[in-house]
Amino acid sequence: MSTPPEPTLAAARAAAVERLAAAGVASPEVDADLLIGHVTGLGRGELAAAIVVGRSLSARDAAQLDEYLARRAAREPVQHITGTAWFRSLRLSVGPGVFVPRPETELLVQYAIDELRALPDPEPVAVDLGTGSGAIALSIATEVPQSTVFAVENSVDAFVWARQNAEQVGATNATVVFDDISHALARLDGTVALVVSNPPYVPDAAVPRDPEVRLHDPSHALYGGADGLDVVREVSTTALRLLRPGGRVLIEHGELQGGAIRDLLAADGWGSPATFRDLTQRDRITSATR
Repeated sequence: MSTPPEPTLAAARAAAVERLAAAGVASPEVDADLLIGHVTGLGRGELAAAIVVGRSLSARDAAQLDEYLARRAAREPVQHITGTAWFRSLRLSVGPGVFVPRPETELLVQYAIDELRALPDPEPVAVDLGTGSGAIALSIATEVPQSTVFAVENSVDAFVWARQNAEQVGATNATVVFDDISHALARLDGTVALVVSNPPYVPDAAVPRDPEVRLHDPSHALYGGADGLDVVREVSTTALRLLRPGGRVLIEHGELQGGAIRDLLAADGWGSPATFRDLTQRDRITSATR
């Protein structure tokens, strides 16, 4: 009895896209490429070239891909399956217990980098409150190498991922600290140039619709109390303590929360609260001056 021929990558990809689309996955083409690439070791460009030349998928790789597709069709995040999330120029390790960094947060990081680069300080100090995977802090540390960055996290699971990522990235100017936002880094009071945070800001009653978020992102990284702003209030109080006069805070938030956060910051004594829009023209980042 003859062995059935190995499927071509083109056929495997087409079947993967169809399977993921039928499961309601929002980006079936991208996710199919990522999962096939994870199995074969090919980047997306390499995969496209291999498809053009008619390369086949081995039986072993096909079986592994089938397992990954089943997990993705069940709406497990693709980053949990591959163990990797790309954020700006960084390849980060992620998995259960840590919030998967989103592309939208790259804009928050760009604002932070621009702020730090504009300072005359030879070695400005920045603090990331609620660092999660370390995406924000490690991006700042690698792209503003003259800065000193402290990343604060109070979840044991997330702290482990952040430490692992810091070691992988090798940013010697970044330090991951296990502590609560409310009393973190007292030794730095009055010396910090910039505080940045992507805190949990989903109101407790607003359960996310996407299964990837609802079932797999840790609740402590999503929910921020009845109005979603409990942790934002902590960030405001701690940032006022940490920042030197003229220092700045940058906070990512939901698109409908800009006004409430500006009011909160103004009530706390911050100067010039302002909200900025993302590339889709939604209010997503609010800043203020100490």
